[in-house]
Amino acid sequence: MTVTERITTDVAIIGGGIAGAATALALRRMGMAVLLLERGFCGAQASGANYGGVRRQGRPPEQIPLSQRAHAIWQRLPEVIGIDGEYIRSGHLKLARSEADLAVLEAYQDRVRDFGLGLEIVAGNAFRARWPWLGDRAIAGSWCPADGHANPRLVSPGFARAARKAGADIREQTAVQEAVRDGDGFRLLAGDGLEVRSRLLLNCAGAWSGRFAAAFGETVPLESAHPNMAVTEPLPRLMDINVGVEGGSIYARQVERGNCVMGGGRGITLDADRARPGRTAIAALLRQAAELFPALRGAQVIRFWSGVEGDMPDRNPVLGPSRTTPGLIHGFGFSGAGFQIGPAVGEVLAELARDGRSTTPIEAFDIGRFAGTAAA
Repeated sequence: MTVTERITTDVAIIGGGIAGAATALALRRMGMAVLLLERGFCGAQASGANYGGVRRQGRPPEQIPLSQRAHAIWQRLPEVIGIDGEYIRSGHLKLARSEADLAVLEAYQDRVRDFGLGLEIVAGNAFRARWPWLGDRAIAGSWCPADGHANPRLVSPGFARAARKAGADIREQTAVQEAVRDGDGFRLLAGDGLEVRSRLLLNCAGAWSGRFAAAFGETVPLESAHPNMAVTEPLPRLMDINVGVEGGSIYARQVERGNCVMGGGRGITLDADRARPGRTAIAALLRQAAELFPALRGAQVIRFWSGVEGDMPDRNPVLGPSRTTPGLIHGFGFSGAGFQIGPAVGEVLAELARDGRSTTPIEAFDIGRFAGTAAA
């Protein structure tokens, strides 16, 4: 590649999803020079194609401090990125469809009791009276009153716009071909002729992060996954909360315009960059929606879609410094649950870049937990 442009910066970020963009914004507010390189458009992959759930309930306990930090940022979203992103603290109800499901929800409530989520198990007549629009298939639920939902197609690119406004150099449609350690920093080749030299490198490349980790001797079991999503025509007001199900097979919310957004199952891979909804998954999603939300029977679904996200086998992200390469910091593998924690991930990665440590516990997310990672 013939180099036609050279840039030197404090921090180079690979990936413009919500994590990478939030990091760029946080670093600029710390006064650091930042260049973000995005192979497509910021927020166009998992960060923009996801369901839009903003929930703490259901996360592994080790994620909850990070999730709580994000919860506080979401409350200040207009101040942080200049828009509200259609964020609503509607509450999140996780449904049980059997006594076994209910036992799991009760056990989870006990496990996270000290984190201040305010979970309430609702069953029996109280459950029916509180949410009469639910079908008989649901028998109980775990209620988290301060969780909610937002519009990912507004929020995720909103972080990138705010970072650019704060002075970050955001380069879209600029894929990184090579990233190597060079002297005291890093050298990247990207786009049609861009050479970047940076003191620090942040790997926030989503489903493509494994390639960059492996280039520095850190092999991780990151897999591409494809959410199966649908949205209905505008309907009369049905649900005013964010709804999930124990086992994760379906989730749903209704936006102010009346459209019901639903997700469940997996799409089908087209290539490394694209996916489409799966026919079998669509049928299962619609069947479960009709069981749980009888008012949706006969509603027109106006769009199905999918996207590409990065999944880890333990459902926890890789978040923290490299074990092999000084100055390299990872933030990827959010396994379909990165939208809510994305703003806090940005602050954590910025702290690691500036201070070498974070005020939020992230030890459980160390890349060294995978056998393919060689210690420094």
